[in-house]
Amino acid sequence: MKTRLLLIALIVVLSATLIYLAAFWEPLPPATITAARPHARLAAAAKPAGGDFILQGPQGPVALADYRGQVVLLYFGYTYCPDVCPTSLALIAQALSGLEASERQQVQAWLISVDPQRDSAERLQEYAPFFHRTLIGLSGTPAEIARVAAQYGASYQAQPPNAQGQYSVDHSSATYLIDTQGKLALSLPHASTPAQILAAIRQHLAPVAVR
Repeated sequence: MKTRLLLIALIVVLSATLIYLAAFWEPLPPATITAARPHARLAAAAKPAGGDFILQGPQGPVALADYRGQVVLLYFGYTYCPDVCPTSLALIAQALSGLEASERQQVQAWLISVDPQRDSAERLQEYAPFFHRTLIGLSGTPAEIARVAAQYGASYQAQPPNAQGQYSVDHSSATYLIDTQGKLALSLPHASTPAQILAAIRQHLAPVAVR
């Protein structure tokens, strides 16, 4: 039975990835990368501090401080990512879909774009809910994104464009969980299962919401 459930989950993730590719992947227009540098990688011994931030959402500024009392999931990625991001977001979406009605209002998930030059508010607004209706895409200036990424220990690096102007962005792929007090509680590694993500969320929800 467990093997069958894992197979079903794998099929769902692969299907979501294929649907994403059909809906969003497209040849990239010529682009020029600005001189803005991604944040420096943290030393191996350093522990990410987390902390409050304000970025731009589809309806205007979004402040982490306004989400006290909720568990927040952060994922750093970008909409032109061909594989890692769709897979990770599909797994997060499955975990969110596993929440009970009493829990849903206490959980928020955000995709923070590490490619703000191409990820406009309009594109993020279209892209994020494709995975889950409650997932919100956030962006900002390159400096703002770099600052938040440094706070949470996320790494990314835009690659030089090819002859056609196409480029990718290498990035880490952890999911960061912020507890109801606004503190960085843990990071879930890439390919964490929906069950693992859901268990981590429930571990940090208010006791009245946990069953």
